[in-house]
Amino acid sequence: MPLVKGKAAKNKKGFSENISREMHAGKSQKQAVAIAYSEAKESKKKKK
Repeated sequence: MPLVKGKAAKNKKGFSENISREMHAGKSQKQAVAIAYSEAKESKKKKK
């Protein structure tokens, strides 16, 4: 499944959704959290 992007990736629900999707895909919890933070950071960069 694709990850949540944009504004939704920065809020709590979207962030946790990205983590659960990555863990469901077989990633470790640490790696899933890092990917979720990366998505939130990317959406913040695009805003500027």
